[in-house]
Amino acid sequence: MTASSALPLDLPALLAARERIRDAVVHTAQWQNDPLSEELGVPIRLKLENLQRTGSFKLRGATHRIGRLLEARPRPSGVVAASAGNHAQGVARAAAQVGLRAVVVMPANAPLTKIQACRKLGADVRLVGENLEEAADEALRLAQAEGLTFIHPYDDWDVIAGQASCGLEMLEDAPDTTLVVVPLGGGGLISGVALALKLQNPAIRVVGVQTEAIAPWRRFLADGSLEAAAPGAHTIADGIKVKRPGKLTRQVIARYVDEIVTVDDNAIAEAIVALLERTRTIGEGAGVVGLAALMQKKIAFGAEDRVTVVISGGNVDMTVVGRSIDYGLASSGRLMCVAVTIPDAPGQLLAVLRTVAELGMNVRHVEHRRGELHVAVGMTEIILQMETRDFEHQRQLLAHLAAEGLAARNLLAL
Repeated sequence: MTASSALPLDLPALLAARERIRDAVVHTAQWQNDPLSEELGVPIRLKLENLQRTGSFKLRGATHRIGRLLEARPRPSGVVAASAGNHAQGVARAAAQVGLRAVVVMPANAPLTKIQACRKLGADVRLVGENLEEAADEALRLAQAEGLTFIHPYDDWDVIAGQASCGLEMLEDAPDTTLVVVPLGGGGLISGVALALKLQNPAIRVVGVQTEAIAPWRRFLADGSLEAAAPGAHTIADGIKVKRPGKLTRQVIARYVDEIVTVDDNAIAEAIVALLERTRTIGEGAGVVGLAALMQKKIAFGAEDRVTVVISGGNVDMTVVGRSIDYGLASSGRLMCVAVTIPDAPGQLLAVLRTVAELGMNVRHVEHRRGELHVAVGMTEIILQMETRDFEHQRQLLAHLAAEGLAARNLLAL
């Protein structure tokens, strides 16, 4: 018996799933991005699932699962799902397309953008708990209490088969692919993609990417263990903040995923900025972790490789976009906030600003602090927020200020 035959999904099943959802989902663009390719030294294609209907790949699995439900008799009275947002939107749209009642349970701190999107799609949104696991427990309770069918976000063979359509498209559009990098949360997307690729070309490397703060799969490929997240662990990649990985997805990942790496929030924020600058599209934190891993050199590849990165979603809360961009700019040396102590006398601030201008920096914000205990009488502290080229550019400013006898602190220094 081969490894693939031990699983209920084979290539014909994946192809059939794709046909079932073909009219409901977009065959998303797979774009070779020249600037990123030049920077990383290898051809990089971006599978832009952030341009999928509902803004993420989750629509694929949700549509297939609900379609399969409708093939059964009797017709379900409705469906319920638990999600931080993207799966909820997928379920809400898929249910609305066939006139099925949908209830979605989201953590109370779910992004407002995703909550509003679900409501606009006609779903009954319930905000329960502080994390996805608590929301899932409530969704299971509702399934029993109200006779609804629970749609799992990743640990379901029909959902995995739906997500596999993403991988089928990838290989169809780029048959020379040698390495695929996929965000990893519960494991539904990477399981579907890995099956779609490996059942056709076992030589393709599949790498999963998690956040450093919440990485239950960190050692899974080495020893089969799952790592518990620290209490209160936080990441800007809320879409893969999964602490309870799937049991079905473990079977697929153990056989078909070659490597799992992690990236921190600094790297994720930098990737959000890079994607926005290079493609003029937005990716949410979870959506860009694969790009972050490549930018941080977390994945080994050669010049002969042909790399595809799944940008799995773009449903970032607009209130977070500005902060994420500033975070990414600061962590890459392009945003500086410096505190300079100067005599409280006319012309002193002008002298500092002249130095800043001579170095070609752009001031975004200026603030004065007087009368605080850390500022001596007769002195004032000015806070300058500036756009800079890189960390070397920032060091030049600090060196110039020191040469002028001014005490300066870089408030954004890591």
